[in-house]
Amino acid sequence: MLFGNAIVGQSGGPTSAINATLSGVIRACLDNKNIINTLYGMKNGIEGFLKEDFVDLFSFFEDSRQLRLLESTPASALGSCRKKLPKPEEDTAPYERIFEILKKHNIRYFFYIGGNDSMDTVDKLSRYSRLVDYEVRIIGVPKTIDNDLCITDHTPGFGSCAKFISTVVEEIIRDVSVYTLDAVTIVEIMGRDAGWLTASSSLCGMVNGKGVDLIYLPERVFNAEQFVNDVKEALKKHPDVVVCVSEGLKYKNGEYVSEDEHHTTDAYGHKYLSGTARMLTHLLKREIGCKVRAVELNLPQRAGAHIASKTDILESIRVGKGAVSLALEGKNGVLPIMKRRNSRKYAVTIGYANASEVANKIKRVPAYFINEAGNGVTDECIEYLLPLIKGEHYSNYRDGLPIHCIID
Repeated sequence: MLFGNAIVGQSGGPTSAINATLSGVIRACLDNKNIINTLYGMKNGIEGFLKEDFVDLFSFFEDSRQLRLLESTPASALGSCRKKLPKPEEDTAPYERIFEILKKHNIRYFFYIGGNDSMDTVDKLSRYSRLVDYEVRIIGVPKTIDNDLCITDHTPGFGSCAKFISTVVEEIIRDVSVYTLDAVTIVEIMGRDAGWLTASSSLCGMVNGKGVDLIYLPERVFNAEQFVNDVKEALKKHPDVVVCVSEGLKYKNGEYVSEDEHHTTDAYGHKYLSGTARMLTHLLKREIGCKVRAVELNLPQRAGAHIASKTDILESIRVGKGAVSLALEGKNGVLPIMKRRNSRKYAVTIGYANASEVANKIKRVPAYFINEAGNGVTDECIEYLLPLIKGEHYSNYRDGLPIHCIID
C-alpha cells in the first residue's frame, strides 16, 4: 500500500459531466483517507501543476452537498488547458520539474481527467515515472463529448451532449415545421474527426415522429454535388428540410469544408475550423435558390448541464471512482473504461486499458452505423446511442437559475 497525497486535474474541452467524474475521484479518495491524506486539485491542468497552483479538495468538499452540486455543474470546475508535454526521451526538463513538485508535496497518486490528448500526458508521465526513484501512480480518467476514445464503449460526457443535441434539433424541427415555404435548415454539430455527436441527431423523431432528413459525418468523404441532389430530393417530400452536419466534413482532397483560410492550428496540431453549415448555405443558395438557414450549436452543446443524461452522470461518477480503485490496486499508466454487457437490458462494467492504447488515437463511427448513401445512420447506430441519453439529472435552482459549484 502506498501512503501519501493525491492530486487531480482536468484537461481539454469541458463537458456537462466532467465534474461528475471529478466528484467520483473526490468521493473515492474521501473513502480512503487512511491511505490518502490530502487530495489536491490542480488549477488549469498540467499548466497549473507546474505553477503549484493547488486547492485542497478535502477541505473544500467537507460538506457532501457541495459534491452533489458539483455533479450538476457544467464545464471544468478546476479549469483546463491544452498543454502538450514533449517526449521524455527528447526533453526531460518538464518531467524533472513535475517530479520535483510531486516529491515536495508527497503526492503518490496523480489523476488526470481528459480525452485523447490528455491520455498522451498520462502515458508520457507514467513512462517517465518508471525511470526515477519515486513511486507514484499516474492514472488517466476519460472524458470527451466526441466519444472518440478507443477501447471504451463510450466516454463520460458524450451521453449528455447527445441528449442536448437531439433535444435542441427536435425543437428546431418543431419550429421550421410551421411554414409551407421551401426552406433548408443546416445544423452544425461538433466533431472534427469522428461523427458520434452528429449521429446522435438521428434520435430525433424517436418520440415525436418527424426526424432529421439528412445526416453527414466526417467518416465519409463529402461530395458537394451529391449533397445538393440529396437536399433536392428531400424538398420533394416536404418543404421543411433539416440537415445535420459534423464540423469536420472533408472533401476528397482532404480539405475541410470549413477550413480556416490561414490554416492555423492549436498546440496539438489540430486545424481551426470555421463554419461548415455557413459554407453549405452558400452552396445551396447558389444551386437551389431556396431559403437556407445555418444553425451552429457551438459551445452550449458541451455545457448543457440543465438537460444532462442521468445515465451519463451516474456512469461518470463510477468512472471517477474506478480510477481511484485502479491506483490503489497498484496500477500505473492506465485509465478506467466502460464495457457494455451483452444483454437485452443496457448495463456497463468498469475495466481498464493502458493509456498508450488510447493516447492520440481516434475511434470513428463504424461503417455499419452509416447508411449506404452516406447521408444517415442505421438502426444499429440508434440502438447503440439511445441508452446513453436516458434519464434526467436535474440541477438545483435559485430564483429560476441553476446553481453551480465554483472552486476558487
